[in-house]
Amino acid sequence: QGQLVESGGRLVQAGGSLRLSCADSEGTFTTYAMGWFRQTPEKERDFVAAISWSGGSTWYADSVKGRFALSRDNAKNKVYLQMNDLKPGDTAVYYCAAAPQSRLATMIASRWRDIDVWGKGTLVTVSS
Repeated sequence: QGQLVESGGRLVQAGGSLRLSCADSEGTFTTYAMGWFRQTPEKERDFVAAISWSGGSTWYADSVKGRFALSRDNAKNKVYLQMNDLKPGDTAVYYCAAAPQSRLATMIASRWRDIDVWGKGTLVTVSS
């Protein structure tokens, strides 16, 4: 089974932008729904965004709606999270996740314990 590898996290000032990438090392998950979650030391892992296997549908947490955009390129086995107008409250470790399309609702409901496929995370720090 392939692995998910996140990249793109770094320190950025409030109001800035970042693009996170999630690479599917062996193209295992091109027919899976993909998503991003984030976690801080004080909070549980929270749903951020999800995308259907075809890329035709996306879902977002209310806290990021209008600022973040999720896309995928199945030919490159990659998922991208474009993050704009970043706020200090967006500071977290961001995790990429994969789930069968039939379990997309699980992902959107932030039931992260029921998701089996994760990357190791990438740290995003937003300074004020």
